[in-house]
Amino acid sequence: MQTESPQVQTAVEASEVQATAVTGQRLRSLDALRGFDMFWIMGGDSIFTALAALTGWPLLKWWAGQLEHVPWNGFHAYDMIFPLFLFMAGISFPFSVAKRGESRKALYRHVVQRGLLLVLLGIIYNNGIRFDFGQMRYGSVLGRIGLAWMFAALIFMNTNLKFRLIWLWGILIGYWLLLLTAHDPFSMQGNLAGQIDRLALPGKFCCYHYGDSEGILSAIPAIGTALLGMLTGQFVMSAYLREKPLRKVLSMALAAGGLVALGLVWNLAFPINKYLWSSSFVCLVGGLSLLLFTLFYLVIDVWGIAGWTKFFIVIGMNSITIYLAHQLIDFRYAANFLFGGVYQMLPANSHDVALATGEFAAAWLFLYFLYRHKLFFRV
Repeated sequence: MQTESPQVQTAVEASEVQATAVTGQRLRSLDALRGFDMFWIMGGDSIFTALAALTGWPLLKWWAGQLEHVPWNGFHAYDMIFPLFLFMAGISFPFSVAKRGESRKALYRHVVQRGLLLVLLGIIYNNGIRFDFGQMRYGSVLGRIGLAWMFAALIFMNTNLKFRLIWLWGILIGYWLLLLTAHDPFSMQGNLAGQIDRLALPGKFCCYHYGDSEGILSAIPAIGTALLGMLTGQFVMSAYLREKPLRKVLSMALAAGGLVALGLVWNLAFPINKYLWSSSFVCLVGGLSLLLFTLFYLVIDVWGIAGWTKFFIVIGMNSITIYLAHQLIDFRYAANFLFGGVYQMLPANSHDVALATGEFAAAWLFLYFLYRHKLFFRV
C-alpha cells in the first residue's frame, strides 16, 4: 500500500495519513485538556481546598478529599493527573509523526533524545544541579513520562494495530503475573517492584518506604498508559468514521466505559494502586482519561464550542514550562507583590483562598506572557 510519504508510513498506516493530522492543525481539545490537567497542580488544588475549609460545603469538602493521593490501594481524582498527562503525550504522537515527515532514522533519534532528555530534566527537577550522586533521587515524574512514552513510541513505530494491542495486553498481563511471584505481592513492603527498587535503584527514594513511586519495574505498565494514548490518537486521526464524527465520539466513549469496567473488575484480583501503577490502575485511569478526552473532543473539535478554552490552552501550550517553573520561580512572592494590597482589604478568614488564588494568577499571567509572545518550551 502506497502513501504520499514513505517516512510517515513507517509509523502510521497509510489510511491514517489521509486524515486530520496531515492538515498541520493542532487538536485544540488536546491543548485544552492538557491545560485542565495542569490547572490542578499549578494551584487549582489549593484554591478548592481553601474554599472547602472556608465554606464547609459538603460537595467542596468531598472534592478537597479527592485532591489528595490515596495512601496505598484505591483511587482519588488526584491520582489521575500524572497518568492523564502521559496518556495525552501518547495521543499527540501519531499526529506528530505525520506532521514531521522525517526519515525513520531521524524519527528514532527524536524519540530517544526526547525520552532521555525528560529523564535528565526529572533528575534536575528533584535535585537541582548537585554532584552528591549517592543522595540524589533518580526516579521522577518527568522520567517516568519520558521512558514510558519512548518505549511506547518505539513499539508504535514498529508494529501494526494488531501487534500494538498484543503488546498492550502482554505488558499489563505480564506485569500482573510478574508481581504475583512475590510472597506478599501487593503489600507496601512485600511487592516485587519495591524490592527491585531497594536492590537496584541508586540514590535515595521518595517518601514511600517500599521503594520509589517512579521506580524501575512500575515503569513497565506505564508504557501501557502511553500506548493507550497512541491508539486513541491513531483512531482520532484515522479515516474511519471521519464523515460521522458523533459515531467516532460514541465509539471512544464505549471504549472508555469498557476500560473503566475492566479496571474495576481487575481490581478484585490486582488492586488499583498508583504507586505500583497496577494493571487495573492502567485500565481505570486509561478509561477515565479517554472519557475526558472524548468529552473535550466532542465539545471543542466536533461541536466547535471553543470560546471558553483559552484559559486552559494558555496553560496547556506550556505545560512542562510551568511544571519546571515552580522549582525556579517563587510565585507566592510574586502574588504578594501584585495582590498584597487586595489581601489586606479582605476578611481574615478568606486569606487562604485569596493567597491560593493570587499565587495561581501570578503563574497564569507568567504563562500568558509566554503565550502572547509565542514562547513555548518543547521537549
